[in-house]
Amino acid sequence: MSLGELATRFESLAATASIGGRRLLGLDTNPVPAEWSHVTKVDPEGEKQLPVVYPLYLSQTSAVSVGGSQDVTQENTEETFDLLTDAGVTAFHEPSAAAHVTEQTRDQAAFIAIPEVLNGDSQSLVGTLGEGIEYVRKDLGPEMVEGKLGVSLDGLLDGRIGDLAAAWLMEEAVFEAYIIMNTDSAAAREANVTEADLLTPREAKQRALAAEYHLESELIYLEYSGTFGGEEAVEILEEIDDAVSWARVWYGGGLDSRENAQAVLDAGADVVVVGNVFHEIADLEADLADQALEEFDPGADVDRERIEDWVGETVDVGETSAARYLSTITDLPEPEDRAQRYLAAGVETALAIEGIAVDLTDPTMAEIRDVVGESPPGETALAEALDGEAGAVAERIAVGLLADRFDLATEGSVAGSHVGVTL
Repeated sequence: MSLGELATRFESLAATASIGGRRLLGLDTNPVPAEWSHVTKVDPEGEKQLPVVYPLYLSQTSAVSVGGSQDVTQENTEETFDLLTDAGVTAFHEPSAAAHVTEQTRDQAAFIAIPEVLNGDSQSLVGTLGEGIEYVRKDLGPEMVEGKLGVSLDGLLDGRIGDLAAAWLMEEAVFEAYIIMNTDSAAAREANVTEADLLTPREAKQRALAAEYHLESELIYLEYSGTFGGEEAVEILEEIDDAVSWARVWYGGGLDSRENAQAVLDAGADVVVVGNVFHEIADLEADLADQALEEFDPGADVDRERIEDWVGETVDVGETSAARYLSTITDLPEPEDRAQRYLAAGVETALAIEGIAVDLTDPTMAEIRDVVGESPPGETALAEALDGEAGAVAERIAVGLLADRFDLATEGSVAGSHVGVTL
């Protein structure tokens, strides 16, 4: 038996074992964790900011998806992963362009989720994927090997390093089969989804079957992009849930209440995906911090309960983006009370960092690090989510914001360009 024949037989046996395990034995071989029920989308785009105490909020979600459709670059993607590395939550990469994948993001992401739009044009299903594979073969794969070894082997192996890297990445990647149902969205425009491409529940079920059995997509993603799908989404999810058994079913679009999140989970979604309302917390927090400067002295040792009471007097907490985001985590008790505590923690942290800024005059980065390191603002609040890492994360956030305030090179802390509070 030749080596090629042996490899063919081995691949056949492996495929048979995989199919038997899934279909006959009901084994869960899907690499996407079954226990996930809530995913937060974090967009690297500069306009999509994070709350200053973002680890508190993200400690309640199952995982974070990093990616966006507009103004995303290699640089801001890497910066976002840097901020999430010690935030106490699993982060994966959902790139909208192949070039957003770098050696750094590959190392920091739990996995890469590659979108496949089931009701868009052929470019959105295979064209973009082909472009990505070409990028890995020609650029990323050889660069990664050369970076590890310090020498290029590609010329010696007739380009097979790139082939191996591309094949390995595709084997490790998770494929997200999208059904896009909101034509007035960036996702629909990118995939050329028009009114004629919108699916009935039965058609969506059939596409989901093709995705699971033919494309072997680990995820079936029903996407309404900023708009809640309501009864239509519930009907589609019920059909998809009835059809697939191995793929995870995710829903995203317009989720900002416990009622809506529970409705799609009850209809068959394994995971709800929330994005916009999370980023809206940063705007609210920044506005509250500005108002708090008129009420409290920056840097003063203000009792946390007093700040919590002030937050409750200043805004209707139940209607805030913080409460709406936390309410989409359906098993989280008392989201409104938690939102008030988290908002107060953000205000307290912003006041403390502002207090440090007021006392500094043309500081160097070393001076900023020295003064912040004595007692990092927000450390006590973040300890609720991060335990032993709270001090380091709080210090990185404060240093980044202060570096931005004094127009200094961040030298490893990029929080200033991604956190909504400004000093």
